[in-house]
Amino acid sequence: MPTFISARDRSFNYGDGIFTTMQVRNGSIQLWPLHLQRLQRSAEQLGFGTVDWHRVQQQVQAAITAPEQVIKLLVSRGEGGRGYAPAEAGAPGIYISASPMPDYRLAQQQGISLAIATLQLAVQPLLAGLKHNNRLEQVLLKQELASTDADDLLVLDQQGFITEVSAANVFLHRDGNWHTPELQRAGVAGVMRQHILQQANIAQVNWGITELASVDAIFICNALMGIVPVRSIAGRTLSVSTVQQFSKQVLC
Repeated sequence: MPTFISARDRSFNYGDGIFTTMQVRNGSIQLWPLHLQRLQRSAEQLGFGTVDWHRVQQQVQAAITAPEQVIKLLVSRGEGGRGYAPAEAGAPGIYISASPMPDYRLAQQQGISLAIATLQLAVQPLLAGLKHNNRLEQVLLKQELASTDADDLLVLDQQGFITEVSAANVFLHRDGNWHTPELQRAGVAGVMRQHILQQANIAQVNWGITELASVDAIFICNALMGIVPVRSIAGRTLSVSTVQQFSKQVLC
C-alpha cells in the first residue's frame, strides 16, 4: 500500500479510481462482503488490472485503530502516462485512511429536512451505480446545500428522475409500500441500499418530481448513517414514525 500519492497516479489526475467508505463497529467492518462485492464489480466494469483482494482485506483490517471509526478504501487504476488512455497504467494502487465516526443519532431520532437541488446529475449509464472518484457533482451539491436552510438535497438526473441525495440513497413510501430509484442512468448504488434491498421487498422505480405529492414517508441511507428519516421535503411534513418502524425491521 503506497504511503504517498504519485503525481502520475491516474486517480489523482483523472479520478480514475473507485472507493468505498465503511463503518467500524465494535472493531469490525460492517457489511464488508457488500463493500467488497461492489469494489470487485466496479473494478471489473472499468477494466482495472488484477487486484489481490485478499491482501486488500488484510490491509483494511490492519487500518482499524479504534472500536468505532470510519475506514475509507480507495482503489486507483494505478500510475500511468500523461494522456487519458489507460494502456500504460501499472498495477492498481490501494489507499486506506481512518477517521472518527460521525454521530447520526439525533438525525435518526428526529429526522432531517430536504430541499430539491437545482443541479441535476449527468446521465451516463456506463458509470451509473459506481462509486467512482469523479465526485465534482457532489462537491457542487454540497456548495448548493450550504446556501439553503435544508439538511440535504434531493437530486434528479438530467432526464428529471429522482436519483439520490448529496451523499446517500433515498427510499420513498407510498400506498403502504417502499420504493427506491432504479439508478440505471446516474447515481451511486450504495452498500446500505443493497443491504436493505436484500432484507425487504422494495420496488425499484423511475419517478419524476411529481410523484412526491403522493409520498408520505422518505428516508435516506448510507453505510455510515444507516437509515435516517426525512421529516419534511420542500416544507411538506412527512412521517418519521413510518421510517423508524421500518428501520427496526431491517436493521435489527
